[in-house]
Amino acid sequence: MDTMNYRNLTDAEVSRLEALGNRADDWSTVMVSEVFDAECLRGNTFDGPVRLGAIAKGKVAAGGLALHEGVYNSTLDGVTLGDHPAVHNVRMLAGYTIGNNVVLLNIDEMTADAGAEVWLEPMNENGGRRLMPFSGMTIGDAYFWARYRGHKQLMERLEAFTRQSLADGAYGVVGDCCTVKNTKVIRNVAIRSAADDRTLVDSCMVLSDGVIGTGCTLEYGVVAVRFLLGEHVHLEFGLRLNDTVVGDNSTLARCEVGNSIIFPAHEQHHNNSFLIAGLVMGQSNIAAGGTIGSNHNSRTADGEIAAGRGFWPGLCCSFKHSSRFASYCLLAKADYPAELDITLPFALVNNNAAADCLEVMPAYWWMYNMYAMDRNSKKFAKRDKRVVKAQHIEFDNLAPDTAEELLKGIDLLGEWIDASTDGRVFAKGMEKSKRPTVILKAEAGRDAYREMLMFYAMKSLVAAYGEQMPPAELARGERQREWVNLGGQLVAGDDMARLIADTENGAIDSWKALNARLDSLWQEYPRQRATHAYKVLCHLAGTDTVDADTWNRCMHRYREIEDKIAAEIKTSRHKDEVNPFRRMTYWDEAEMDAVLG
Repeated sequence: MDTMNYRNLTDAEVSRLEALGNRADDWSTVMVSEVFDAECLRGNTFDGPVRLGAIAKGKVAAGGLALHEGVYNSTLDGVTLGDHPAVHNVRMLAGYTIGNNVVLLNIDEMTADAGAEVWLEPMNENGGRRLMPFSGMTIGDAYFWARYRGHKQLMERLEAFTRQSLADGAYGVVGDCCTVKNTKVIRNVAIRSAADDRTLVDSCMVLSDGVIGTGCTLEYGVVAVRFLLGEHVHLEFGLRLNDTVVGDNSTLARCEVGNSIIFPAHEQHHNNSFLIAGLVMGQSNIAAGGTIGSNHNSRTADGEIAAGRGFWPGLCCSFKHSSRFASYCLLAKADYPAELDITLPFALVNNNAAADCLEVMPAYWWMYNMYAMDRNSKKFAKRDKRVVKAQHIEFDNLAPDTAEELLKGIDLLGEWIDASTDGRVFAKGMEKSKRPTVILKAEAGRDAYREMLMFYAMKSLVAAYGEQMPPAELARGERQREWVNLGGQLVAGDDMARLIADTENGAIDSWKALNARLDSLWQEYPRQRATHAYKVLCHLAGTDTVDADTWNRCMHRYREIEDKIAAEIKTSRHKDEVNPFRRMTYWDEAEMDAVLG
């Protein structure tokens, strides 16, 4: 759409428009493109300045719909329409700039206030982490702003960046080829969409004060207020959402989510579950009946839940604010009575009410469900359908961040094993309670952690250098022990410190510049991961550098672990195949094969 080609209506066009049931207080405020067919506008009311892109006889296709191009039985107030729109039965469309080939059908109200400021309050209900979403904001941007509150100058800079990004009416935008239909209210919402990555909003929506990323689908009775959605997010089936950031490739349905930041690849789509005042770092699944942040144990509503990636609470789990979980924690069905700080990754956690203790089994995924561990590492990348991947994401469950957690876990387990009595191993500091925390299979878990680290290190180095021994220059310097998960992208702690400093001192002067830095860091990440993996391998081998003999021994061990993984995956899957309770709902083998594949 080229705004330079707008023109006033001719007298003949005005007469024809009025004959077709159109009305305007002042026809001089209605401007049209050179390509304009008055026959395509019927039964409308135009108020304030209205700009219409190219409109001609034809149809606009959107999924199974094919609607007549033009504007029909609608009220437009202060609106700019792109080329070839299909606007039908919109009772009030005000303050919006609409892209090309957009379908708007059966909408009660779609309005935007010029210069509106939208603030949302994620991670904490007291507003202490509030931020302003804007079109193009990534999940990492939102987390960066919400997380580093102790840096006052940084907070001031990020707010200034955002005000630069927010022009008047910034929330009243709809991207190209978007479809919005059968919807109640959309107020102060930016809807990003593109011809090759369309967004759909359908069926009884109430949306206010937020940003919707490209490729999203929102349908079937969602209520969302003060929100930011990444790319390819699905909201559906009666979800209630407020003050929340939802990461790319996530699905939320039939539940309540408030005051949270959720990283990419999150699943929460069952009844009677809620997530309140939480940080969930992606690749996660909240089962039915979950009450994540079920109550506040302080005198005000200021508690938080923080869960590393791979968080998976079982059916009807409830947790108290404030609690923290290492990466890939699986929690058995339970009402956990006190705050938790689970510091062992890939662990199974169980509230043993009969024995009045908390039980934690380290490396559960590796030891007993290799199929799920391997599948989880692959499925998220496979499901990533984003056309433009503005938010960089590490999908591998064994990466520098989890490797560092494993190393810390080995140290903790060693300390607790050394202090064990009567063969029982007890942990400290995992629950705010006087009852004991029992570590199950502590020595086997420690051995599994070492095996996982060997696999991570060799897998990373083979990906970078093949079977050739990696260069000794990787041994230079200390191992990077801190890794920040910035919305899905892993950033080395040293790089994060420079990112903060350069934002505060003005070397980074906008969100665009900040994201350009993150893009460059993502390009460096494979090298950084290989360097980290090399140092982990040295740590495991007890050497400063890897010589040919050590490399060959590690390569042999790596191949053994690969064979073990393949065998364990087969064994895990075979348990389901031969389980008589799983098979009993099928008449015969042929039916089971047809259904399950």
